[in-house]
Amino acid sequence: MIGNSQFSSPQATEWVKGKVIGSGSFGTVHLAMNKATGALFVVKTAQSEAGLQFLKNEANILENSNSPYVVQCLGKEDVSNCANGERKINLFMEYMCGGSLSDVAEKFGGALDERVISLYTREILLGLKYLHENGIVHCDLKCKNVLLGSSGNIKLADFGCAKKLLNHDMIKTNGKSMESCKVMGGTPLWMAPEVLRNEGLDFAVDIWSLGCTVIEMATGRAPWGDDKVSNPMAAVLMIACGNEIPQFPAQFSKEGLDFLEKCLERNPKRRWTTEELLDHPFVTGKSGDGNSIKEDACSPASVLDVGCYDGSYESDESPDGGKTEIVWLNKVVGMVYMPL
Repeated sequence: MIGNSQFSSPQATEWVKGKVIGSGSFGTVHLAMNKATGALFVVKTAQSEAGLQFLKNEANILENSNSPYVVQCLGKEDVSNCANGERKINLFMEYMCGGSLSDVAEKFGGALDERVISLYTREILLGLKYLHENGIVHCDLKCKNVLLGSSGNIKLADFGCAKKLLNHDMIKTNGKSMESCKVMGGTPLWMAPEVLRNEGLDFAVDIWSLGCTVIEMATGRAPWGDDKVSNPMAAVLMIACGNEIPQFPAQFSKEGLDFLEKCLERNPKRRWTTEELLDHPFVTGKSGDGNSIKEDACSPASVLDVGCYDGSYESDESPDGGKTEIVWLNKVVGMVYMPL
């Protein structure tokens, strides 16, 4: 079992809530401080039934996780109001002061340099490898759900849609075959075609979303283009039932383009695994003959100015809370939609 015993849940009298730094379909995110130590952390709070389920799932997924590439859950607090019967959950999370990859791209002109994308992609892959080895599918990978620390290190976050799959020991010997899971969620423009067709779930769906996230980092836009964002229902049908893949960045190297081809293979059985992708030249910086294909080294920290961040954190806002899309998608494929 993997452990996270170095953390304990703050008691109600031990911490003070600060400003709102994010909000979404599940509830709100506040910055908080431990009154005894001055340490900063994040409190995610939900009161609606859907929000409670979202945070409970996130807590269950993260309670035993221990990876430098996955955001840490510090504990959970259930709060009940006996007078009116209301209930809420506070989920205590590690504070990542650099914001999300979406914030970084916005601060640096909307898109990132390919060398930086390569380095971030490697760390995302290491996070996914850890999750998959422990039978977990993230299900909602995108730039908004990848957070940065002060040194430029990245961690996967927002596990409200994640699924813990059974019999993952069997799967380790056959990484391209997985059990079916008929209750799914995520963000449609980042979802794999088989997910939108409600055909089940395996680790390969995260690989498709990774390819979409790489395109997002390279272009500063949603993987299928801004026109699809304005009509997500039509986009879902196109992704699920068509033969298209997202348009690749024109400026990408041949290694980057090949990497995307391996991720965005419509047949999930032919998609590369995390282990295979970690050996890809786009990530390693080495060609097939062992020679370097990158001119110089570039650390993620070297492109970041910590002082430029405004502290936004895991914000998934939409004007109507995504209600229209939720109703429509539930009727069509029976899934939960997370707003862009």
